[in-house]
Amino acid sequence: MTNLADNLTATASKHGDRPAVRLGDTVVTYRQLQDRAQRVATLLKQRGVGPGDRVGLVLPNVLEFPVLFYGALSIGAVVVPMNPLLKGREVQYYLEDSGASVVFAWKDMASEAGKGAIEVGIECITVDPATFTDDLAAFEPTTEVVSRAEDDTVVLLYTSGTTGQPKGAELTHFNMITNAAVTAETLTHLTETDMVMGCLPLFHCFGLTCGLNASVLSGSCLALIPRFDPIEALETIQGAQVSVFIGVPTMYARMLNAEGREKFDVSSLRSCISGGSAMPVEVMKNFESAFDCIILEGYGLSETSPVASFNQPGMERKAGTIGVPVRGVEMKLVDIDGSDCPTGEVGEIAIKGEPVMKGYWGRPEATEEAVQDGWFFSGDLGRQDADGYFEIVDRKKDLIIRAGYNVYPREVEEALYEHEAVAEAAVIGIANDDLGEEIGAAVALKAGSTVDAEALRAFAKDRVAAYKYPRNVWIVDELPKGPTGKILRREISAPEGV
Repeated sequence: MTNLADNLTATASKHGDRPAVRLGDTVVTYRQLQDRAQRVATLLKQRGVGPGDRVGLVLPNVLEFPVLFYGALSIGAVVVPMNPLLKGREVQYYLEDSGASVVFAWKDMASEAGKGAIEVGIECITVDPATFTDDLAAFEPTTEVVSRAEDDTVVLLYTSGTTGQPKGAELTHFNMITNAAVTAETLTHLTETDMVMGCLPLFHCFGLTCGLNASVLSGSCLALIPRFDPIEALETIQGAQVSVFIGVPTMYARMLNAEGREKFDVSSLRSCISGGSAMPVEVMKNFESAFDCIILEGYGLSETSPVASFNQPGMERKAGTIGVPVRGVEMKLVDIDGSDCPTGEVGEIAIKGEPVMKGYWGRPEATEEAVQDGWFFSGDLGRQDADGYFEIVDRKKDLIIRAGYNVYPREVEEALYEHEAVAEAAVIGIANDDLGEEIGAAVALKAGSTVDAEALRAFAKDRVAAYKYPRNVWIVDELPKGPTGKILRREISAPEGV
């Protein structure tokens, strides 16, 4: 019997006076975090919420998020984190699908969240930072943490829903405890003296596990940024003396290309971690040169809590790869017939072990399709080299088939990133009567840079095979991104006339 919230209890007893989370100049210690979480537990109990009940959270990265998160966990409830940018009808879907009993919403999001709550018939509690701590003072702390079985669900994390409605991945206490431990102990080597950058959304698995839960386990401090901005991130690194930065490739690219980045002192950084999507090699090389640090790239999904593989400290680092499986994980590549792929061949990544989800909430058929004999089939295509290192080739659904040839968007994007004017690139397939699909590329340029589409097309043509280069290139101000900053190819379409 265990509970993810036990990590907060243990750290608060050991490092109670140390900072747990900070936002700007405001700091919450571990003792304060525990006390406020215990009062949230009482608030929920008085509303009839208990073990197994679902509690919705609609908050950005603010000090109140970890308070509510650990407060709900401590009474055995299941947390349903949601993107605070969701509209009322979207919140309604999450609340209905999860069967939530109550939802907490940040004051700026309470109107939309409230609309969803009204439709479902549950209470929406507005979280106002000006009164939140005083409001909690009216509740006595519940000091007991409810024991839960290892396979009890602790969080419902809704996937991005590339096809159909989003599905809630059921992550267990065992999933999240072990993945936080792997992150803290083997990937980032966190201690109570570390300051971790909390710019990844806490409602997303990457930020929740690798940012919040790993920090609480280790007694580190998490420096929060409600919404990523490259200058604010650099200011936080300098001001808070951030030692561990955890982000997605677009965050690194934006800091690298930020005007005036040279004036910031980032010498406190000792470890940079990247995940969420493939890191363009050119971005990695240029960032490391400019910031004098090493980026370790890894891989995972919401369904794997999320970390599955990594370029791990103390091992050879291979740029452009996602490293090897982490402790407690097995990975393999499977071809279309379900057979294991030989070394060097492309196949679908399948994952087995400690972080693999319990299943999709209320969707047994989807669970059976995704998890077979304990192996989770990721939908990502990769290859493995002779040393056991995995490389992401692309999403299975993003594969472009042009005139019978397989074209992996990432390979073409890597070529475009080599151009000095390119800040971001996304390659997609465009329907074509003769070829099935043609190659298209949407490109955002670095500030102050100029280059035309024809020059970029020629640049790519010189670097990839004739069937791969993008015949259609168009310049955009920016590319659409998900909540973590991951570029969303599925939301990109070619302009008229392309």
